[in-house]
Amino acid sequence: MKNRLAFVFACIGWFAVIAQYYLMVGNRVTSVFEASVRFFSFFTILTNSLVAIYFTYQSLNRKPELLKVLNKPGSLTAITVYITIVGLVYQVVLRSVWEPTGLQKLVDELLHSVIPVMVIIFWFFYENKAKTSWTLLPAWLIYPFIYLIFILIRGGFSDFYPYPFVNVNKLGFGQVLINSVVLLVLFVAFSALFVGLGKLMERKR
Repeated sequence: MKNRLAFVFACIGWFAVIAQYYLMVGNRVTSVFEASVRFFSFFTILTNSLVAIYFTYQSLNRKPELLKVLNKPGSLTAITVYITIVGLVYQVVLRSVWEPTGLQKLVDELLHSVIPVMVIIFWFFYENKAKTSWTLLPAWLIYPFIYLIFILIRGGFSDFYPYPFVNVNKLGFGQVLINSVVLLVLFVAFSALFVGLGKLMERKR
């Protein structure tokens, strides 16, 4: 059951990511290369790609050694935290910014609503919660921290910031720093929440 569910989720994840790339390149106002770089500058895309890779890995009977880190206790919890933040920030901050239609609307809902729920469901049933430790939290922050540094440095050269709340040109570095700290606190809070919930669920078994 786990492998079959992972396969279905992987298909949905890859469809959403590839369809979004098709739409972004098709509607580009820059070169294909620049559009591709911008595509992978979105935390949403990187995280949904990570989700698709994770589910693909879990659906395989013979799992490649290269990706064995995805099978370690806590890996699914970290991914769940990342994609939950993707969904939450979109619903609270970004949903009102634009109104997509057609295929874009479908892809938008998959990336920001459907896939986060899918991952939470998979986490609920299949994460090894007993072996997920509080000590893993600092390591889970490396990914969003490196991402933040990357988009700020690249934005300084390209004037492209993937999200309005990190746009230094419009908000100033001070406000972006405050926004970044708020997001960091959000990551820590949700990491603690999922670890705590997991331990509570294990105790009640």
